[in-house]
Parts: sequence; C-alpha cells; structure tokens
Amino acid sequence: MSTYAGKEPSSISYTAVADITGGRNGHAVSHNPDLALDLDTPKAMGGQENGTNPEQLFAIGWGACFQGAMGLAGKELRVAATKLAQSKVRVHISLGDEGESFGIKARIEVVLPGIDQETAQRLVDRTQELCPYSKATAGNVPTELVVVDSLD
Repeated sequence: MSTYAGKEPSSISYTAVADITGGRNGHAVSHNPDLALDLDTPKAMGGQENGTNPEQLFAIGWGACFQGAMGLAGKELRVAATKLAQSKVRVHISLGDEGESFGIKARIEVVLPGIDQETAQRLVDRTQELCPYSKATAGNVPTELVVVDSLD
C-alpha cells in the first residue's frame, strides 16, 4: 500500500466510490446512488466519443464544487445569496503532453450578474481558496480564474 502526504480533513462527511474497468475506453459505475457511464477517449485523441471522458467528469465535479464553495465565500464577503443564485460556472480541463505522459490545465469562467467587477474577482479568488477541488489541485494544475459577462 502507498500513501501520500497531504492535509487531511478532520472528519469525513462522505466518501464517493466508483469502479472502473477498461480505462479511458471502458465503463464506470459509482455507488449510492448508482450511476453507470461508458467511457471513451476524446475524438481529438483518437477516440470515437461514444462515452464520457475523465476530463469531462473532472470539469463537472470541479465546477459543481466551485459553485457550491462560492456560497461560503459569498457569506464571508456579504454577497447576497439571491445574486449568487444567478451565477454560472464553466470549467475547461485541457489535456496535453507533459514529458513522458500527460498533464492538465484548467480555466474556470464565472458569470456573476449584478455584482461589480472588484467584488466578483474577490469572490472568485476566495472561492478558489475554499473549494476542495481547487485546494486539491493547487500548485499542481495551472489554473486560470476569469470573471466573464456571459458564457455565450
């Protein structure tokens, strides 16, 4: 067994479990609740796109986590929950060559209607400090945070 050092939570509230067979061109099943997905390599990397790829799943997970953490940052910065309810988050996960294998980078775009640019940037920066996905990737995944007017 191998373990890696890191800052561990003081208590565990939930543990997700997923079984994967076949790697990028396989199948994944999560438990409680059950979710089954066929996996496939992106077409740009030679796949058929007959399934979801890990980068899509990572983008979805990080985006949902980031938007949830924005609620904590919003309370701290006294941003109205009604304004945060109108927010949108788009996460780009890019995969490319890195030495002998591959590496990823991220771009997180955030739309915050009705919030001035300075407050929006402070909110996004604080969210980056609070989000568990952001903390897990800090110093390992180049990440660009951008406040945008729309996702169109």
